[in-house]
Amino acid sequence: MIQVAFFSFVALTLASAVGLLLTRNVLYSAYLLLLSLLGVAALFVFAGADFLAVSQLVVYVGGVLVLVLFGVMLTNKPASATGDESPVSERSNSILTESRRPWLALLLAGGLFFGLSRLLINAHFVVFDRPASTAPTTVDVIGRQLMTEYVLAFEIISILLLVALVGSGYLAKLKK
Repeated sequence: MIQVAFFSFVALTLASAVGLLLTRNVLYSAYLLLLSLLGVAALFVFAGADFLAVSQLVVYVGGVLVLVLFGVMLTNKPASATGDESPVSERSNSILTESRRPWLALLLAGGLFFGLSRLLINAHFVVFDRPASTAPTTVDVIGRQLMTEYVLAFEIISILLLVALVGSGYLAKLKK
């Protein structure tokens, strides 16, 4: 069973990476990048590198990819299919009024709510208490080292990132 899950994540990662290379649509390529990064995070879990998997999800999927998606969605100019030169706000309002289907939204939301509630009701949650005799996980080791041995480097990096953030905000304000 574990091998089937592993090879399915390998196939997901490879298929989304190939699709990413072959597509010409920027939005589709961003979504395929999302699938590829999620597949890589799952492969990190299978390799036993839990810290890398969480870092992959937080940094790349949660930060970089969301930034890319916002950039694509905010800068992508929608092409007019009818060729009219109406302002974007008028076009978007007409599209919203024509395609509004509240019953479909309620049906989808109700189905999702029903499925997730059944999943939570039928799930058997187990609290894992790690005995003191077991070896610490990767996250434990990295966390302890960051807060003891490498605390000075960790704080210097955090101050450097703060200065870069303040500097970029200052430079962006100057251009306006």
